[in-house]
Amino acid sequence: MIDDIDTQILKALEKDARLSFAEIGRLINLSASAARERILKMEDVGLIKKYTIEIDHSQLGYDLEVFILVKVFHGKLRSFLDAIPTIPEIKKAHRITGNQNVHVKAMLKNQLHLQQLIDQLMPFGDTHTLLVLSDVLEKK
Repeated sequence: MIDDIDTQILKALEKDARLSFAEIGRLINLSASAARERILKMEDVGLIKKYTIEIDHSQLGYDLEVFILVKVFHGKLRSFLDAIPTIPEIKKAHRITGNQNVHVKAMLKNQLHLQQLIDQLMPFGDTHTLLVLSDVLEKK
């Protein structure tokens, strides 16, 4: 079980996963070694799964962010789930409930690139594409 101090540590790491143990300790009035011990414990129990970075894909030329809902054809789910990791444009995918089976998030360069991705997905099922206009809120 986590306590208020662990919660404060998690919030600090969500804002900046590069903080040192000493910096985290200063933020929440702990010694660096106490902060380290708590963080390592949260890693050991699997509460902290990984540390990552957030990339601004637009600076790499990927100006189009889309969500694609896929209603996978009968008998194609396993092959579709196997194909998803091989498509670099797909950044996230979830199996979902409802009329569609899979929700995909992809980063693309332009409309032609989107068309090529949809063409790649269509043999697996029917697609419904949603274009992201802007970010409104992102919580970690």
